Amino acid sequence: MINLPIEVSFWERGWLSSNNILLRDVSQAILIDTGYWTHAEQTLELVQAALGAQPLTGIINTHLHSDHCGGNAHLQSVYPAATTRIPPGHADYVFDWNPAALTYTPTGQHCPQFMATDVIRDGDCFEVGSMRWNAYAAPGHDPNSIVLFCEASRLLISADALWGNGFGVVFPEIEGISAFDEVGATLDLIETLRPEIVLPGHGSAFTDVPEAIARARKRLAGFKSNPDKHAMYAAKVLLKFKLLEFQRISVEDFLHWSAQSAYMQELKTRYVSHQSFDVWFEELCLGLQSSGAATLENGFISNG
Repeated sequence: MINLPIEVSFWERGWLSSNNILLRDVSQAILIDTGYWTHAEQTLELVQAALGAQPLTGIINTHLHSDHCGGNAHLQSVYPAATTRIPPGHADYVFDWNPAALTYTPTGQHCPQFMATDVIRDGDCFEVGSMRWNAYAAPGHDPNSIVLFCEASRLLISADALWGNGFGVVFPEIEGISAFDEVGATLDLIETLRPEIVLPGHGSAFTDVPEAIARARKRLAGFKSNPDKHAMYAAKVLLKFKLLEFQRISVEDFLHWSAQSAYMQELKTRYVSHQSFDVWFEELCLGLQSSGAATLENGFISNG
């Protein structure tokens, strides 16, 4: 059991939605990340159960992937006075809504349009109760991601920069933009901060931080030495994520969805040019089945 400060509530969600962290005192309540759009009602229920009659006063997104901000619009509809702060890199694409530039279209995912009040930048800070939180740029998984750190409590909200057993897919690499070094630099930053408790974007909270950083660096070294391995990991993650949403779909329809995904096509073209898309897709699905992440039966694929 990890004891958190009274101002902090941590909700571990399934992998389709990011975890949620609620920061609360008597005058404000700020939700860090809002999950995927299909789970928006569940996110709202968690917030309302925790707050009761107290209103949600703010939302902060660590980055703008659909599983971290997909619940924004629903929460904004219920709490219209709540502010929403996002990292600056893609902020213009939120202000002038552009789902392609925000990666929702190329990943084949969905995010209901939401409004942003302001940005949260590297070096910004805010206070909730007795806790002072500092924002740090944490590029790699997403070039515009941030992490939040409370030095007094040695508590880090790491988003997808560090999990208990790794980190998120390095999405710039899918587009042919080198970003493995940025992942390493972010791990160096986290090590320098010396957190004692980490609340990740996915998976359980953890305290074995030096060991987690070592595991992440080992994983990063493997990807750097063999980029094809990262590409196949990314492809399986994109398929698994959508399968979590579909739960069960015909293989034919799943193939059609996959072929329409610009990121899947980019991975296929860049890393698997020697195979047809259909054959590559079939191998990926068999790989998901062999790992227990999916079940193939009678022309359908189901979430494992």
